[in-house]
Amino acid sequence: AQLVESGGGLVQPGGSLRLSCAASGFTFSAYTMRWYRQAPGKERELVAVITSAGGITNYADSVKGRFTISRDNAKNSVFLQMSSLKPEDTAVYYCHATLGPRAYWGQGTQVTVSS
Repeated sequence: AQLVESGGGLVQPGGSLRLSCAASGFTFSAYTMRWYRQAPGKERELVAVITSAGGITNYADSVKGRFTISRDNAKNSVFLQMSSLKPEDTAVYYCHATLGPRAYWGQGTQVTVSS
């Protein structure tokens, strides 16, 4: 099983980025997907979650109204659209898949928000 994130980079405050996570090696459509992030010196925090069919989403208060999680089960991918980015959004962003006791992590993609 593998999760590969992409789309990170350097962006100015107020800008936008779209992160992607491509899954392989497991039945992606059955898994709940989450995006986490970890800033330097801080614990990893949950950013957004989407259920297997995409019918339910939830967000951390710090990103609500600015980030949108979505998925394409036909393409085995989950996305995180980030807008109105702030310097405090700077972190390594990870995608995470869970189904019961099974859990997989990606390697992460760096997002840096700076002028």
